[in-house]
Amino acid sequence: MSTNVFVDTNVFIYAQIAGTESKHSVACDLLKKQLLNKNIFISTQVLGEVYSAMRKYKRTHAEITHLLNEMIQGLNIAMVSLVTVRRGLTIVEKYGYSYWDSLLLAVAVENDCDIFYSEDMQHNHIIEGKLTIRNPFADRIETHG
Repeated sequence: MSTNVFVDTNVFIYAQIAGTESKHSVACDLLKKQLLNKNIFISTQVLGEVYSAMRKYKRTHAEITHLLNEMIQGLNIAMVSLVTVRRGLTIVEKYGYSYWDSLLLAVAVENDCDIFYSEDMQHNHIIEGKLTIRNPFADRIETHG
């Protein structure tokens, strides 16, 4: 049985931007090696966030379109539905995360993900008794300050 994982926007951004070398290498390693043979999920929200963030890094529309098309072809893309929004609101209330983070967590829960990779939430926090948030950069932060 394959593991379902959700990958947050920040991991994709660090994989594209070489400005923070340690995070760049960790993100690239996670996406290219560690998640091999895993079912990787993102949501339509992540696609929008990647577009917006990459524009801030002065990437052209054509460059971003190419990146998003690669993501669309290589990953499982989940749609945000009204059910997802309601679940996200419950997660906001229950766990205290922001609305936008809770919406991503709701998508991960709906798609039976076991791991949620993000640097923006509490490392090793378990959501709904099944989904574990993992900060892929936590070891680097702890060992390199």
